[in-house]
Amino acid sequence: MRHVIIVKLNSKFLVDKYNFREKIAQMADYKVVTSDFVNVHISTSKDDILFGEKRFPKDITISDLKAKLELMTGGSCNTMQIEAYTNDNKFVCKLEDDNALLGSYPLDGGMRLHVIDQFQIRNELDCGDEPKFELSQEEYSKKSDSVRAFLLKNKMGKYNEENQRKKELLEEEERRLAESTVVGTRCKVTVSNAPRRLGTVMYSGLVEGLPGYWIGVKYDEPLGKNDGSVKGKQYFECPDKYGAFVKPHNVLCGDFPIDDYDLNEEI
Repeated sequence: MRHVIIVKLNSKFLVDKYNFREKIAQMADYKVVTSDFVNVHISTSKDDILFGEKRFPKDITISDLKAKLELMTGGSCNTMQIEAYTNDNKFVCKLEDDNALLGSYPLDGGMRLHVIDQFQIRNELDCGDEPKFELSQEEYSKKSDSVRAFLLKNKMGKYNEENQRKKELLEEEERRLAESTVVGTRCKVTVSNAPRRLGTVMYSGLVEGLPGYWIGVKYDEPLGKNDGSVKGKQYFECPDKYGAFVKPHNVLCGDFPIDDYDLNEEI
């Protein structure tokens, strides 16, 4: 009897071992696919302003991320520190290695990047209600204790040639993408916290009151925000809620068929 029990146990062990190997072999056929971009909110230590959700590619370095955040927040990419928090404000990590890729940090969509800095660049423009003592440009340039002298000495903001070059490259890339987007072509739009949408390019260029270049799109269904106008100025014609303006990097042109959304599935 004892011998029979041992045989049964060994048989079960062999079967379990075989099943385990089979499952491991099956798992080898699967690949983990993640997005090439991450959507995060931006906040600063300067004030309580939340810059909303921004989309960044995971393959940029932290140094390049800081250059982008400098344009957005007024902090200096040479002195700013970046901390990551979950959407319920729990600290995750610091983004300290300027040479590391953004995707190497444990960031998920909806998290918040908090920029800590003295914001000398923005402070140069923040005059408040204090009375001004004005100097000529020549007199001001001679002062050694001015904000301009501080920025120049530390190569910050517009006085940092490398960062200015990066800013110019980003602006040039946006302009190039906008100019290569042909009005009348079909396109797919991908923006954060929204389903992908298909439509037709109706406008490409500058929009009054908004920074940089924009692509005006007429969606196939009423999934937009306007009728092709911004602040009373008409850039293209379409029914209300069919139009939208998005950044060039969010637009992919191609031979996309007209999409038929089932709007009844969305509450």
